[in-house]
Amino acid sequence: MADASARLRFWGVRGSTPTPTIENLTFGGNTSCVEIRTADDQCIILDAGSGIRNLGQNLMKEAEGKNIQAHIFLTHFHWDHIQGIPFFAPIYGPKNELSFYSGIQGRPLQETLEGQMAQPYFPVKFDQVAAQRNFRTINRNEVIELGSARIIPFDLNHPQGATGYRVEVGDAVIVYATDYEHGDPRCDENLRKAAEGADILICDSQYTPAEYETHRGWGHSTWLNAVQVAREAGARRLFLFHHDPVHDDQAMMRIAEDARMHFENAIAAWEGFVAVL
Repeated sequence: MADASARLRFWGVRGSTPTPTIENLTFGGNTSCVEIRTADDQCIILDAGSGIRNLGQNLMKEAEGKNIQAHIFLTHFHWDHIQGIPFFAPIYGPKNELSFYSGIQGRPLQETLEGQMAQPYFPVKFDQVAAQRNFRTINRNEVIELGSARIIPFDLNHPQGATGYRVEVGDAVIVYATDYEHGDPRCDENLRKAAEGADILICDSQYTPAEYETHRGWGHSTWLNAVQVAREAGARRLFLFHHDPVHDDQAMMRIAEDARMHFENAIAAWEGFVAVL
C-alpha cells in the first residue's frame, strides 16, 4: 500500500450479468467485487464477479513478483458472483495463497467452485491452478480475524441462500449486503443489527419501487428499502449496489437523486470509487 490508511474500492457494481456498453461507462458494467485493504495490508475481497479480473491485474502489478495473499468472501454461488474466478490472475501464481470463505452450508465449498471450471466449461480445471488455495465454510455469527480486521457473516434472504458480511477494520465498520430481498423478518433483523452504526453500508438496490412489484421473489431489493435500512441502522453512508442490467448511467443518476432525497449520504456505487476508512 502507498500509505497506512485502510481503504475500500469497488471493482464491480453491476448485478445479474456484465453490461460492458457505452451507456454504462460512468457506473461500470462489471459484476460484484469489492476490495478492502487494511492498514496492515490484509487484502479482503467481497465476491468474485467479473470485476475481480481487473483487481487481479492490479494485485499482480502491485506485487512486482512477490507473493500475493488474499481472502475472498463469497456471498453465494450464483454466476455473477463467481464468474471472475477463472480470470483472476493470482490463482495461476505458484507463490500466491488464496483463501475462499462462504457462509452457505451443504455442498463443500471447494467442490462448488471446481464446478464452474470443469470440462467443458473451461480449459483449465480449478484443481490444476498453481496458487495455494484454502477453503472454509463459516457458521452464522462466527468471527473471522485477519490481522486488524474482523469479519462477521449473517444470513440474507435470497433464492438458495446468501451471506452478508460485517467487516470491522480498526474503528471503521463496512457492511456488505448484496443479493438480499426484504420481507423476511429474521433476515431483515439480521441486516439491521449488522448495519447498526456502520460507517459504510453497501446494500442491494437493484430495483426501483415500481420495478419491484413485478420482481417479487427474485431475491433483490429496492433503493427505497436500502435507504430505510440505512436510516433505521444509523449508517453514516449508503452505497446503492448490484445495479440492474437495464439501468444505464442516466437511470442510475435518477435513482441516486431519488435516494438522496430520503438519505443525504446515499451514493450509487461506481467502478473505481475509493473510500478511505
